[in-house]
Parts: sequence; structure tokens; C-alpha cells
Amino acid sequence: MKKISWLVVIAGAVVGIAAVLLTLFGNPANMGFCIACFLRDIAGGVGLHSAAKVQYIRPEIIGLVLGAFVMALVKGEFRAKGGSSPATRFVLGMVVMIGALVFLGCPLRMVIRLGGGDLNALVGMVGFALGILVGIFFLKKGFSLKRSYTLGNAEGGILPAVLAGLFILAAAVPTLFKASEAGPGSMHAPIIAAFAIALVVGALAQRSRLCMVGGLRDTFMFRDLKLLYGFVAIFVLVLIGNLVQGKFKLGFESQPIAHSAHLWNILGMFLVGWGSVLLGGCPLRQLILAGEGNGDSAVSVFGMIAGAAISHNFGLAGAADAVNEAGEYVVGGIGTAGKVAVVICIVVLLAISLLNVQKKEKDA
Repeated sequence: MKKISWLVVIAGAVVGIAAVLLTLFGNPANMGFCIACFLRDIAGGVGLHSAAKVQYIRPEIIGLVLGAFVMALVKGEFRAKGGSSPATRFVLGMVVMIGALVFLGCPLRMVIRLGGGDLNALVGMVGFALGILVGIFFLKKGFSLKRSYTLGNAEGGILPAVLAGLFILAAAVPTLFKASEAGPGSMHAPIIAAFAIALVVGALAQRSRLCMVGGLRDTFMFRDLKLLYGFVAIFVLVLIGNLVQGKFKLGFESQPIAHSAHLWNILGMFLVGWGSVLLGGCPLRQLILAGEGNGDSAVSVFGMIAGAAISHNFGLAGAADAVNEAGEYVVGGIGTAGKVAVVICIVVLLAISLLNVQKKEKDA
């Protein structure tokens, strides 16, 4: 096992503190940071879906990318590149997002939910780990999306530039965009505070290469826990924050924006784990790589946004557990359309995995 990287641990600790602060400042409970949820809100904010409760231009996403962008420029690590199976990466981004919204959170929120005592996230982690193991199986068989190519710097700066423009418009003319009046989209930290915190997190994530998928992948493949320690730090800091505020609640029921339909929690995160291994990183890592100039990751992010729109336009996303008008506790989960979509996504991942296994050249 390689030595502990204290930069990764520090980055994880800062992310944990940031998640606690953002929730304290107004973000939904157990959702200080959630890449999937926030990309979904942005998709709704620009009118790509009509789910009224999840529409808001989340400055956290913009800050993450721009923080990574600035840090990459300062450290001379900005490299514009792309061309590695972009259409396939777009589809993989869609699949990862559909799985995340079935579970109601990305890998980062899974850890944050655990820090709040939500045991449904522990169930989801089982599926996440299984998905990563399947992805590793195909990596060992020779899975590859082919090499990327050096591109002009302007190409690598497209996503940071688009998001910077979006932030300026959202701050200056907020009425241009849709914004929820109720539900998770209506709960948010002040725009400047959220943006500033995300800038710091993005910069640290760029330096530390923080990635939940990478952490488990490296643990399983190389017994290297270096990246995983960052997420242990996130969990510990979020746990402490919740305990101090009296918000820690251990159990499966009545957890904030979560459901206890265990099979679908497992399968949703199974899709996220498998798809993210094929992409080369979790949703957070894709944002950071896009900030460094990686056009392939930018395509993956656009795929995730499209996946969010599809999920809410066609009723694929999970519904949280709730108490109905009669005072009865109703377990959420997903409807028939969502269940069919999960099965289709598993078939799609299998097809992509098999079709991109590179045959080894035979010795002459």
C-alpha cells in the first residue's frame, strides 16, 4: 500500500466542511454537494426539463469547474485534448446520471448521506462497489475508449467559458432562468458564498485528483487506498458537523431526499459505478478534468445534463420516501418507466463494454 497523501486527506476534509457549511447556508439537508443533483437543477434552470421542484442554476458546479481551471493554469497543467470516443462518452454520461437520479445522488452525496446517518446510502454503496468491480473486469479484459489528441487551447476552454457566462447571467439577470419556488431547487446557499466555496473545492480537487470511483478502483486493483482516504475525510467531517448540529439521524426511514427501495438504490449506484469506471472517473472528477481542458470529460458532463433532462422528462428519477395526507409513511423509489430504463442502461453498459474491448495482437 502506498503512503497516505495528505493533500488528498486535506482536500477531503475541506469538501466535508464545505458540504456542512453549504447545508447550513441553505442547501438541502444531506446535499451540501451533489454533482448529479446540481447538474439536474441546472438542466431545469435552463429549461431542459419541466420538473418545477428541481430548477436552479447551481453556482457550486460552476465554481468547481472554474476553480479547477484556474488551478490548472497556475500549475501549468491545463492541457486541451479530446477525441476519445466522444459519442460513447456522451451516452455513458447519460447512463451515469440516470443511475444517480434513481438513487437520488452521486458518489459524493452518497458519502455525505452516510455522514448524516442515512443507511440507504450504505445500501447504495454496495451497488456502487459491485459496478466498479464489473468495470474493472472489463478494464482487465482490455476495455479502452481509445486515445485522445492534443487540441487547441480554445477547445479545452469551452466548458469553463460557457459556465462562466452562465454564472454572470444568473447573477446579473436571474429572471432569465427558471427557479423552483418549492422543493430542493428552492433551497440554496447565497450565490456568492456557494460560488466562492466551490472555487476552493475545485482547486483542491484538481491538485489532489480526488475521485471516489478512482479510490475504490485503485483499492480493488492495486491495494492503493490513497484516493479513498479523501472520502473517509469527507465522511468524518460531515459526521462531526451533523453531530454538532444535532442533525445526525441513523436509519433508513425519513431521511432527507432519499428512498428506501433497496433494490433500486443498489441498481442505481451499480450503473454509476460501472459507467464511471468506463469513463475514467466519477461525476466530480469529470467536472475537474473538464476544467483542466479535457474535452472528453466536457462531453461526458454534457451527457450527464442530457441524462438529467431525460430522467425528469420521462419520469425515470427516484421519488423520496414521504408521509401522505393520511399520515402514512410511503416508501418511494422509481416507477415502471424508471425500472425499464435501469434494465436498458445495464444492457447499454454491457454492449459498450464488450464492443470496446481491444483485441490483443497475436505474435507473428
